[in-house]
Amino acid sequence: MLLNFIDRVGELNPQLFRELKGRLKPFNLLISMGSSLLLQLIVFLFQLREFPDENYYLRATYCTLGKVYENQEQELYKQQSLLTQKLDNYRQIQLSDNSIIPNLELQLQQVRTDLSSLQSYLSKNICPLDKIDWQLWWRDHWEYTFLTLSVIFIFTLLVGGTYLLISDLAKEEQRGTLNFIRLSPQSETSILTGKILGVPSLIYLFVLTAIPLHFWAGHSAKIASSYILSYYAVIAASCVFFYSAALIFGLVSRWFSSFQPWLGSGAVLLFLFMTMTMVSSYGHFNNPLTWMRLFSPWDITNYLFPNLFHSYRDSSIKELQFFYLPIGKNLITLVGFHLVNYGICSYGIWQAMKRCFRNADSTILSKGQSYLFVAFVQVMFLGLTISEVNEKYDIGIIYLIPLLNFVLVLALTIVLSPHRQTIQDWERYRHQNHRDKSLLQDLVFGEKSPAIVAIVINLLIATTPIMIWILFSPTNFYNDNVDKSKVLLSIVLGFSLMLIYATIAQMMLLIKNPKRYVWAVGTIGVAMFLPSIILSVLGVSPSENPTLWLFSTFPWAAIQYSETTTIFMALLADFTILALLNFQLNRQVKVLGESATKALLAGR
Repeated sequence: MLLNFIDRVGELNPQLFRELKGRLKPFNLLISMGSSLLLQLIVFLFQLREFPDENYYLRATYCTLGKVYENQEQELYKQQSLLTQKLDNYRQIQLSDNSIIPNLELQLQQVRTDLSSLQSYLSKNICPLDKIDWQLWWRDHWEYTFLTLSVIFIFTLLVGGTYLLISDLAKEEQRGTLNFIRLSPQSETSILTGKILGVPSLIYLFVLTAIPLHFWAGHSAKIASSYILSYYAVIAASCVFFYSAALIFGLVSRWFSSFQPWLGSGAVLLFLFMTMTMVSSYGHFNNPLTWMRLFSPWDITNYLFPNLFHSYRDSSIKELQFFYLPIGKNLITLVGFHLVNYGICSYGIWQAMKRCFRNADSTILSKGQSYLFVAFVQVMFLGLTISEVNEKYDIGIIYLIPLLNFVLVLALTIVLSPHRQTIQDWERYRHQNHRDKSLLQDLVFGEKSPAIVAIVINLLIATTPIMIWILFSPTNFYNDNVDKSKVLLSIVLGFSLMLIYATIAQMMLLIKNPKRYVWAVGTIGVAMFLPSIILSVLGVSPSENPTLWLFSTFPWAAIQYSETTTIFMALLADFTILALLNFQLNRQVKVLGESATKALLAGR
């Protein structure tokens, strides 16, 4: 029966057939299903160790009789507190009746004696079996089983599946079979879908074997079926996203060799632990970083099953708003928002995978795709943040979005900037062939042209929404300590600095050194952090010497201490440096094109 199923799969997706045929062998099936059943038994029996027996004390959680005694204990505590307070008050005043204090002391002593006797009785006596709330115990037992399996599913699917996919690609690359797969007539979608469905197939079987117990445990714990099915939908969507990210990581990080799977799965494991900590301890939700949390299934799982984390009962995700829409107030909108976010991001990753799969040397994103990507990120940042800022704007939140965009565009600079040979071919091709495409159009959308214009467009997309938001917002920032015009100017300063770094990166990628990417990243790192480190080491504070900090990577640290004219002078200096760098870049590109043309003519 299994062989017939695999054969039918092979007719639909040859790559999936190849993956399943190599993995679904009797021994592997036995190990996967056997380990799943063993784990289920361990989880079930682990909770049974607390099964109430003849040694179950009155103070234990499920003893109904113990709650009666605990009420008496609380009453005695109240009496003790009241008598103690009365004694303290009477001892501070002159009393006409000297017997009042001794009588109160006798009453207090009697209450303490009764309290001690009751506590001794509770700690030493056993709860009768007929006074144990068995129904509640079994409900909690099934909930424990359900939540434990829920956590195991997340770690097993996301970490284990990521490791297997990256490891499989690394092995295919080492054996040389990946190039063979690239040359097959199958579409990229068919091949990559086969990888995602086939490579972690034993993990799928491991989880599917545990699904009946998981669902039954949730049903027995009085958890609504709609909540359980919502959990399954979110986990499936998160698997698609993480597995897609794992595949593209495996395609573009070949230089890590055998370390690839450990690095990728380790990053996923670290991300899951970090977001788990945030869910269990961090209540604030509406800010740009919330988008990162939405890629983790912990928040939605904690919303569906509030007893998953016991730090607080009310999930902070209920506060989630998107452009003032109360997404977190309703199960359908919250789950739907997660699924749409996963779907859009997974679709974007698949478009990038299609580019990289056939041509391993192509950039992850085209210039056009980068514009859409940056625009989508701005929608998410602003949508998740704008509802948090009301009449008084927090300068930290205002600057957090430009800071995240700064990191985003810096990463895109490395991704989009072509290297020396590509620029050389572009310049030579542009001079030798007269095409209908204009130079500007080529710089905006061309695959091989320098990326400076594309970086400018991405920066405009990233900064325009936040600047419009600030422009039409109330004028009071950070308790009126920062003028709105200065906030806008600081963002423009960051814009100019980003263009300077992008130009430097493109210039470094034109050198002949084979490790030009390392040089580019290193040079940008020095340009970004060295000035600020020097200023900090020398003890130059932004409040005392704001002018120097305006020329660092963090000009907003000094913006509130600077005069507007000083900020304009810093902007003028930045744009002058930018113009000189681009003049030199243009000169380098022309020299490369001329030398390539001369070499080509000499070869003839």
